[in-house]
Amino acid sequence: MKWVKFQIKTITEAEDIIISTLYDIGFEGAQIEDKIPLTTMEKEQMFVDILPEMEEDDGVAYLSFFVEQKEDGSLEVQGETMDVETILANVEAELEDLRTFMEIGEGTITVDETEDIDWINNWKEYFHQFYIDDILVIPSWEDVKPEDNEKMVLHIDPGTAFGTGMHETTQLCIRQLRKYITPETELLDVGTGSGILAILSLMFGARHAVGTDLDICAISAVADNCANNGIASEQFEMMIGNIITDKEIQDRVGYECYDIVVANILADVLVPLTPVIVNQLKPGGIYITSGIIDDKEQTVVEAVQAAGLEVVEVTYQGEWVSVTAAKPAV
Repeated sequence: MKWVKFQIKTITEAEDIIISTLYDIGFEGAQIEDKIPLTTMEKEQMFVDILPEMEEDDGVAYLSFFVEQKEDGSLEVQGETMDVETILANVEAELEDLRTFMEIGEGTITVDETEDIDWINNWKEYFHQFYIDDILVIPSWEDVKPEDNEKMVLHIDPGTAFGTGMHETTQLCIRQLRKYITPETELLDVGTGSGILAILSLMFGARHAVGTDLDICAISAVADNCANNGIASEQFEMMIGNIITDKEIQDRVGYECYDIVVANILADVLVPLTPVIVNQLKPGGIYITSGIIDDKEQTVVEAVQAAGLEVVEVTYQGEWVSVTAAKPAV
């Protein structure tokens, strides 16, 4: 099996949104190369005594995406056969769209053919169990240590499409969810991905959760993670569609049904989402957002306030921000 590598030269501030944007057109997973200093957790995950020396961060990032090459030389993206030129044109178009509202640096693309590599399993050597406060997050190929037997355990196998809970934005949401969940909580998770936030909410004691996502792969990811964590199918309902623009999805999700709505999405999506999602919240309901880089905090706060919500709390982790708001009670 051979792969073709598409590498984009960009800036570190644009990494997340480029990865998210290209995922929507079929690029599942990215290899990131930059000079951002390692976080404490990342250093712990390396399991070495002497850390590598890193050059000073220059703000430049390289994002590599890999597409399987068939024996006839063609490439397959989301089940559709394409050639290199078509994929390049699609990526270039997406990058140009991003340029209209944000800085992405050079945005140049290079193409290389790789050797046959076991992409499915090689990444396993880099992912190990870790903690989010008193929660143990562990993959299937590792065992719970005796000293962790009393901890809450979240079983997650990372894949190419969705997150594992290591990112600061996910952890910010988790901490906020714990503050507000009760046994009566009906929760809506917008952009649910692997379902981590909704699954943990149910483990915290929420009564029921609904998740929405644009990607059909979220259905199987959520089903697997629910099964691995003992969550019954009737506790967590998944819907595929764009709740911002799709009235049918809005209707299926329901209006004024939810005690908590959580959205761990980029700020540029939270802005149009917020005036829509306020209709799904019950009066007095809580809206928890993250995915907000620090210089976008005020943008999201203003969007929340413009939608008629009251900002309750703003929390921080690293360069990321979570904004929690409340819908006025009747």
